[in-house]
Amino acid sequence: MKITDLEPKLLWQCFDEITKVPRPTHHLEKMKQFLVDWANRHNIPVATDEVGNVVMTKPATPGHENAPRIILQGHQDMVAEKRNDKEHDFLNDPITTIVDGEWVKADGTTLGADNGMGCASAMAVLLDDSLVHGPIECLFTVDEEQGLIGANGLQPGFVNGEILLNLDSEEHGQLVIGCAGGKVTVCTLPYNKVASFEGQCYYRVHLNHLKGGHSGMEIGLGRGNANQQLARFLWESFDRFGGLTVSEIDGGNLANAIPREAWAVVGVDCDAAADFEKYAQEFSDMIHAEFLLAEGKDFTFTVEKVERPAEIIEPETAFRLISAVFSCPNGVQGMSNAVEGLIETSCNLASVKMKADSTIRIEIHQRSSVDSRRDEIADRVKSLFRMIGCEVEFEDAYVGWAPNPESKVLKVAEKSFEDLFGAKPRVEALHAGLECGLFLEKMPGLDMISFGPTLKDIHSPSEKANIKSVEEYWRFLREIISRLA
Repeated sequence: MKITDLEPKLLWQCFDEITKVPRPTHHLEKMKQFLVDWANRHNIPVATDEVGNVVMTKPATPGHENAPRIILQGHQDMVAEKRNDKEHDFLNDPITTIVDGEWVKADGTTLGADNGMGCASAMAVLLDDSLVHGPIECLFTVDEEQGLIGANGLQPGFVNGEILLNLDSEEHGQLVIGCAGGKVTVCTLPYNKVASFEGQCYYRVHLNHLKGGHSGMEIGLGRGNANQQLARFLWESFDRFGGLTVSEIDGGNLANAIPREAWAVVGVDCDAAADFEKYAQEFSDMIHAEFLLAEGKDFTFTVEKVERPAEIIEPETAFRLISAVFSCPNGVQGMSNAVEGLIETSCNLASVKMKADSTIRIEIHQRSSVDSRRDEIADRVKSLFRMIGCEVEFEDAYVGWAPNPESKVLKVAEKSFEDLFGAKPRVEALHAGLECGLFLEKMPGLDMISFGPTLKDIHSPSEKANIKSVEEYWRFLREIISRLA
């Protein structure tokens, strides 16, 4: 079965078209052109702005011109993550989709249902001639996943709606009315290389196949952070074996993804090699026991002998780096006192990368529903990495979205859901970041909610979309639009 065989056909056909367009964050030229060409092909009015946002419009059903103008909003970009054994060029290759029982997934890569499903449902609304509706604007923003560039760059008058339906949530039956803000802390550590030591045996230490996931949505699930667990092993090895050296280190990729893999090439005195290998096995057994419930049994921790490298990182610098990465705040940092069960503040030790200019770049993503707490945890990270000689900068800061329980569109959505499905939806705030806070800054009177179908393991190669939830989400979206008319 292909995804174009699934119901609702109109939505899945639009999503299928999107999967064929390469669209990783910061590389959206092809996606922008696809949207413009698609609108022109269907005789839909379309416009673009300086940052690459696209808007398409649909006039009201005759007799409903005075209904409130609705903005349907999704973001064009997707998180580009793949399995290590998968060959895939995200700048040129389409996503290969697979229907697997109750789910749609991709072949070894992220699916891009975040937020391709939101974009596809907006496109399907534009094509749906059976829907009774007021005036509609469909806004497709750029680079939401890193920097919220489209929302930040939105200019007055590009859209003029009174109600915004953000189609970027991942759990059917949940109505989102608030989200966290965040910022990325970038730490740059200069280093020198020196000749490797004779009398040392060298190993490639590799932690791989952790589940990873969205650093907002999954940060509270207790999953392992590959960067921190690798640093944990190396720090303890420094302590046990004294002369540990580091030649290479690499871990994680994206600020908004929990790192699934990290590795390093290290050296120990050859007379301690047997003890090092024994400790590595003990460490592997320990973390498999610790993370069994959160990660399952499929992740790996391996230590493999390699040839002696010509150079190593200057030992004092390597020790300071490992100590700071091991000590860095990571995971849930505080729970909300305002919303029961909501994570208030978190930190994701996202990536550690050696660069060609003899620096090591460490990225840490802080989130909080309280901006001052977001800034506090970012400053703690800054303080730590400054102590080891890093230059520290903040990037991609974005504001949170304060809940409005009295929202009129929320009341319409709650009643629509109850009438369709015979149950009350959950009204919640999220720890993940959404563009809504920025929209509210630019259009203070905007009434908003966020919702979507059920997606699992987004920002990882295990990402999948629940087929039944997509069908129910589509009915729900159409019902809200119809009632607002």
